[in-house]
Amino acid sequence: MGSPGQTTTQNNGQYLGVTEPISLGGPSEFDHIKTAELEKFLVSAGLYESQEEAVRREEVLGRLDQVHGPGADIDTLCVGPRHATREEDFFIELYEMLAEMAEVTELHPIPDAHVPVMKFKFNGISIDLLYAKLSLWVIPEDLDISQDSILRNADEQTVRSLNGCRVTDQILRLVPNIQNFRTTLRCMKFWANRRGVYSNVAGFLGGVNWALLVARICQLYPNALPSMLVCRFFRVYTQWRWPNPVMLCAIEEGPLGLPVWDPRKNPRDRLHQMPIITPAYPCMNSSYNVSSSTLRVMTEEFQRSNQICEELELNKVGWNILFEPYPFFEAYKNYLEIDISAEGADDLRKWKGWIESRLRLLTLKIERQTFGMLQCHPHPDDFSDPQRPHHCCFFMGLQRKQGMPIQEGEQFDIRVTVDDFRHSVKMYTLWKPGMDINVSHIKRRNIPSFVFPGGVRPPRTTKMSGTAGRPNAVPSTGVSVSSHVAKSDTGLPDDELDGVSEVTSMGKRKRDKANEELVASKRASMLPLANGILTSNSEIVIAPAEPVEIQTSQTAEEVAITKITSGQGDGFGSPVEELDELDEYTTFVPMKTISEEQQKSMVDSVKSCPRNGQAKAIAAHSGSPVDKCENGSVEELEPVEELPGSGIILSNSKAETQRKPLIRLNLASSRNKTTDA
Repeated sequence: MGSPGQTTTQNNGQYLGVTEPISLGGPSEFDHIKTAELEKFLVSAGLYESQEEAVRREEVLGRLDQVHGPGADIDTLCVGPRHATREEDFFIELYEMLAEMAEVTELHPIPDAHVPVMKFKFNGISIDLLYAKLSLWVIPEDLDISQDSILRNADEQTVRSLNGCRVTDQILRLVPNIQNFRTTLRCMKFWANRRGVYSNVAGFLGGVNWALLVARICQLYPNALPSMLVCRFFRVYTQWRWPNPVMLCAIEEGPLGLPVWDPRKNPRDRLHQMPIITPAYPCMNSSYNVSSSTLRVMTEEFQRSNQICEELELNKVGWNILFEPYPFFEAYKNYLEIDISAEGADDLRKWKGWIESRLRLLTLKIERQTFGMLQCHPHPDDFSDPQRPHHCCFFMGLQRKQGMPIQEGEQFDIRVTVDDFRHSVKMYTLWKPGMDINVSHIKRRNIPSFVFPGGVRPPRTTKMSGTAGRPNAVPSTGVSVSSHVAKSDTGLPDDELDGVSEVTSMGKRKRDKANEELVASKRASMLPLANGILTSNSEIVIAPAEPVEIQTSQTAEEVAITKITSGQGDGFGSPVEELDELDEYTTFVPMKTISEEQQKSMVDSVKSCPRNGQAKAIAAHSGSPVDKCENGSVEELEPVEELPGSGIILSNSKAETQRKPLIRLNLASSRNKTTDA
């Protein structure tokens, strides 16, 4: 196992990971300077816990009977014997015990989550409490949950709950330098938060996902410092050919016959867009929530940050540029606003948690209904209007798929999809009167001011800074959405469509030219060695045996990255069969894979958008609701079409698994059970 300050490159006599390292080169003086600057920046950003906060957390966990690691929340695992059930002992009896404690607030059980969890605050510290029921009559004091035998006769929820601790232990065993890993992970989680891609439930990546990605980079560059690892992170994952999986070790079948991730055997695993495989048995895909839209967003962010890191390595910019917050409400011209409300604060907290766990399904349904032509970018956070009590809202950016032919007046009608989503979330088992949801299409100029810092809308700029690789303009595409209080627009006027598209293309050409010059200058600075390449920062790159003609056009590091990112050597090819990603969640009839010609021709079936000042009757009949457009025209909304199995959600919400301190819950086997009201 690796240890703080110590580098270990041996595993089974060779190396850590499923492939050889890309580089064994150590840091130069420049890398030491950049790492010191990075750590100073992280401290100034408040990413290190103060002594007072650490003591406070220790006191909280002391009351809960265990230890913890630093972090914003305390993710805790409660372990019980075989006679202590999750349904009654954990979610009823323990819930009632916690509810009576004055220190506990915002108690929120989520029994139907993918990983069942009890959320609450203890003396102001957020706690996520999981439960694992073991096949033991008595829980020993020296319980070792890293042993595979602990999973014997365990149910699926217990396996998932235990997976957080087991995965964290394995990660620390599989990285060459724990201290460098932790610093790099702290940096990457901060970057992901600033760029709006840190959220497992929204379809991006959570803590465990980022930890696994960082750990793989540490394996590939075992002697690198954090500043080098951050830059290599973006260099590698910018070129990664998803859905090739990221793995820290080989996948083993294990002794208990539990299912493991394997797209060759399991058709459901072929649906995964961005497989990041956990190293502990049973190996699972930790990033099952990622959709094609969220993968696109993250890929573009990797590309942007890779460009910045190339300038960082030339000492042209500072670390603050890398961590600039993403200007979400300037990036798109069209948005979905998901507005939710409830009667009280407790009801709103439960209702919001449920809606948030379902929003990914709305993204998937929109992608499927429009054949991937309309792309969604969910914002991972919620916003509240201080003038409206017990209310909050979520936003999704909308844009047409880039590179596809555009027809004037083209419109995507997603009203049936939106209404189906609204009906499905109202099947919430804890739904109460007053819990409401409205979904509406709004334009950038109509974004409410309370989403901006201080409630003040910033002045518009012609060109957004720090968004390289992300499209700024939305082509001529209309979006129709219905809701309780619909704000549908039937189209986008021409002056609203063009905007900064020309500026964006000019900026992209300049960036491309600068990148070419940068690559050329780097290649010119390489000094050949006998068995490798000495880079400008004294990094020794081990060159694999490749044809001479390839090495003349690529550095050895680029060749190694290309080989690893294409999935060579991992035993898994790219999935050859495409399945319906929503089969897992709804009873919709699966759609067949369509050809490229069918995708291009589908625009013919898209409803034409009326020009300004023209009224359009979509489905005129008695009793249909009427919506007034911004341009003053009147539009009749067609009734919701009843789709097969619409509104029936079969899966449970997804909860992110992270390292959990261990709590032992010993309950008597014979006592009266409380019945669920």
